Amino acid sequence: MKRKLITAFCMFASVTLGALGQALLSQPPLTRQQTYKLVRVSSSDPTGRNADARTVMPGATFTVLDAAGPGMISHIWFTIADDEPYNLKRIVLRIYWDNEKTPSVEAPIGDFFGLGLGEYHNWHSQYLSVGSIKALNCFFPMPFARRARITVTNEGKHAIDSLYYNIDYQKYSHPLPLGTLYFHAEYRQAQPNHGWTNRWISNGESLVNDKVNLDGKDNYVWMTAVGHGQYVGVTMSVLQNQDGWWGEGDDMFFVDGAKRPSIAGTGSEDYFLGAWDFGGKPFSYPLYGAPVVGKEIAGSGSSVYRFHLDSPIPFSKSFKATIEHGHANARSDNYYSVAYWYQAEPHAAFPALPPVEDRIPRLQVVGGPGNAAAIAARK
Repeated sequence: MKRKLITAFCMFASVTLGALGQALLSQPPLTRQQTYKLVRVSSSDPTGRNADARTVMPGATFTVLDAAGPGMISHIWFTIADDEPYNLKRIVLRIYWDNEKTPSVEAPIGDFFGLGLGEYHNWHSQYLSVGSIKALNCFFPMPFARRARITVTNEGKHAIDSLYYNIDYQKYSHPLPLGTLYFHAEYRQAQPNHGWTNRWISNGESLVNDKVNLDGKDNYVWMTAVGHGQYVGVTMSVLQNQDGWWGEGDDMFFVDGAKRPSIAGTGSEDYFLGAWDFGGKPFSYPLYGAPVVGKEIAGSGSSVYRFHLDSPIPFSKSFKATIEHGHANARSDNYYSVAYWYQAEPHAAFPALPPVEDRIPRLQVVGGPGNAAAIAARK
């Protein structure tokens, strides 16, 4: 009877979550003998000495993994020694599946690991974490049928003195299940999001609060996708160009070409499963958090994350994930984000990464409360 119940649950989860559910449920039962071969590709010194790192010169691309399938990446770990300011924004991580020409993962390496302000802070979630000190970890399951290739590109002016890495993947002797979806991650930024006005004093005034936004026009876009799959979450950082609380914007998701939001929220801190401006205090949990919570003044930064592992948002034809920047897009702060989802290949090409210098977080001249004073203070 117990075996029948377990089988029924697994079938239910598989039907409910699709291929992603199968991937999440595929975490190995510790009491059952596994048949995959665990492979680790690392920066370990092949001579047996202790030079366990690689140097990546400016402009160079280094391949950290090139593996034949079928298999599934189960863990990625990096730590980096690089003395160039904002090196986390200058180093680009890309992942390619099955000999594709365009990457399914493309982001500055810091942003991929939730460090969107270009500086390290410790945080933890179920699938991404940054541990003490400067240890970048990813546990998203990443299946591949024929080939997996991971590259690191140094777009900075200084060499990466030491790139350490460990990539663990499960090598299979059998094909992937039919319909398996592939992991994707896409970087976006708006420096700044241009609000429709800078003639406001506070978020609560009627000029702002009475503005209507029913169709998501001018929302900040986390990602778009064409094809079928499911959205699983986002990490985002905000550099405030204006005083006041940045988070009055609603999340809006558009499924399969919907003109109005298929899912809509009540405010930015609500989407990230906090409340009341996060109380001005950071927090970090398995599926949601705000590990950096800045003061509500121009020049402050915040970092937040939300993963929909309880209920990934499925789409059959297309998908767009967005959020307002202030109520009805009144504010003009800087946003930096990475969205994460699974979908069938091929995927639509991502927008081109901004030039490296444009990725460095900088206050922008936008007007509005506190902007001029913050700009003057930084000169």
